[in-house]
Amino acid sequence: MREVLQELNEWTRAGEDIAIATVIETWGSSPRPLGSKMLVTRSGKMAGSVSNGCIEGAVFDEGQTVLKSGTPKIAAFGVADEVAFEVGLACGGHIEVFVQPLGNVHRQLVGMLNRDEAATLRTNLTTGEAELVSGTPPGTELPRRDGDVFVEPFRRPAHLVIIGAIHIAIPLHRLAKLMGYRVTVIDARAKFATQERFPEADELIVAWPDEAMSKIPIDSSTYVVVLTHDPKFDLPALRSVLKKDAGYIGAIGSRKTNQNRFDALRKEGFTEEQLARVHGPIGLDLGGRGAEETALGILAEITAVRFGGSGVSMRSAPPALRATSP
Repeated sequence: MREVLQELNEWTRAGEDIAIATVIETWGSSPRPLGSKMLVTRSGKMAGSVSNGCIEGAVFDEGQTVLKSGTPKIAAFGVADEVAFEVGLACGGHIEVFVQPLGNVHRQLVGMLNRDEAATLRTNLTTGEAELVSGTPPGTELPRRDGDVFVEPFRRPAHLVIIGAIHIAIPLHRLAKLMGYRVTVIDARAKFATQERFPEADELIVAWPDEAMSKIPIDSSTYVVVLTHDPKFDLPALRSVLKKDAGYIGAIGSRKTNQNRFDALRKEGFTEEQLARVHGPIGLDLGGRGAEETALGILAEITAVRFGGSGVSMRSAPPALRATSP
């Protein structure tokens, strides 16, 4: 929904009649993931994409039909091999798209997204009835089909909080910005947390971790990385997030270092379930040991947690996953 949010805002203000098409099922190669959206107006405007071009014309026609009838429908499309090749795929596939008139629930969702509030949309694919609830469930943020219901979590924009403005944090904050994260860097040492070292950070906070974290909203869209490698920073940082619903908590250091942290936190009353949420040692093992490779391994692990990935190579992944990979 965020990919077409600007157009939704403009067109609803203009009083346009809008149909919204959502990818709800794919088989074989698919140019767009589940939840991808395309808007169609009665006046002939289009925005977004459900297939990178190969079925957009047919979906536009379906949108016009739905706007005239007022009745939602599932439209199924096969993508031929030669057409798929033209849009960058090795072979064809099959796509199902749910087309419905934009309703009041969608307008409420647009309002929540404009306010950066988390929400979950549940759409009955048989009746078209939609339910909107505040917040999102734990686990993957990807949409999914659950029988006749399509579930779409809409988290707040992803926010990476880096605690410890050390050398690894520099490439990490750049990679995170490239991936679309809002980035906050926290360190009590002013000479480390500088604009010169972190030119792409959205926010630099010179403060102790617990003081800084008390002012940051933390939920499933917040990804916290502790890089300080010093108990007087590490422990306050972990105390500040372990009882909150962060999407990811990671702490740099060896297994022994992390075990020492956990032992100290156990003595303070933190539970095994809470401690198990900490990814430490942090990141995926990519082999390299430089700052850039370490930063890439950290962001790779965050990505896997965020989208429910296994972290294994695509060559080793199950056949069903390999079939839908880019």
